[in-house]
Amino acid sequence: MFLHTGLGLNIAVFLAAAAVVGVCGVLLTERAERLAHETGLGQAILGAVFLGALTSLAGTITSITAAWEGAAELAFGNAIGGIAAQTTFLVIADMLYRQANLEHAAASEENLMQGVLLVVLLALPLLGIAGPGVTLWSVDLISFAILAAYLFGIRLLSHAHQTPMWYPRKTSATQAPEPAPPQAGERSAGAGLWLSFLLLAVAVALSGWLIAETGIAIARLSGLSETLIGTLFTSVVTSVPELVIAIAAVKRGALTLAVGDIIGGNTFDVLFLVLSDLAYRPGSIYRAVSDTLSFWLALNILLTGILLLGLLRRERHGPGNIGFEGALVLASYGVGVAVLFLS
Repeated sequence: MFLHTGLGLNIAVFLAAAAVVGVCGVLLTERAERLAHETGLGQAILGAVFLGALTSLAGTITSITAAWEGAAELAFGNAIGGIAAQTTFLVIADMLYRQANLEHAAASEENLMQGVLLVVLLALPLLGIAGPGVTLWSVDLISFAILAAYLFGIRLLSHAHQTPMWYPRKTSATQAPEPAPPQAGERSAGAGLWLSFLLLAVAVALSGWLIAETGIAIARLSGLSETLIGTLFTSVVTSVPELVIAIAAVKRGALTLAVGDIIGGNTFDVLFLVLSDLAYRPGSIYRAVSDTLSFWLALNILLTGILLLGLLRRERHGPGNIGFEGALVLASYGVGVAVLFLS
């Protein structure tokens, strides 16, 4: 229906939905910190699984809707473009944390494990693109492998939180350990807090649907490619909650939550491809995308590898209040955007 409403109105609805997503991100941040302490989940686990999934709702709905309507490039590009944008957002949050490089201060075994898991998950769609495209009920076998790898990785992440095998070297700039979780009788996460989360989730999901519908319409009415719209525009818009949460968490001193939300949200975003493959009825979605999206998949692996180097090296300070990894991420993302416009 959006194809018949004109380009101007589609852009207006697109921007309004983006604003709703951003506001909900602020509200989710406030509740996330309370739940991290009241449920005893810990900031990294909360950011990786719970908060990462909720803030990715808009992107999830966008990719599923686009795939269902046959817009494979937009659905696929929205997922992997969001991962690249969110990694870049972490650099922006790092600039705002003046005491030290964020990767130095928020070092944890869980965040490192999430980064390694993300590299594995991103490698699987590349195999799907280059593979034979064998499907089961029109779903590529690679999608089943991605889901299995994600669930196994989350299990490992849970073990890393409960019984860590190593600890980062403590420095004056390292974030202090999280306070011990409250006892069962002291926890106060009531029904109202969880209900507010659900209401925010509904608002974000509806916004995601509007972003997908208007994104498809904008691509067709403006003549811009679905690859460009998905990889650059809808992906950045649906990733706004991650940016808001990362900045707000850094300002509140919840550094592990900031890093965990970005990397955890990225791992969850790979599942967009699985859900898009389920919704894309012509066959394997991995075999329906262009070489440009293969390039962006490889770019995401590069960005994650650079981030992991920063988390391991833990440079205390650098140019622009970011470490070498931040500068490299910004430069790499800029190259990716240039390639997208030239392709």
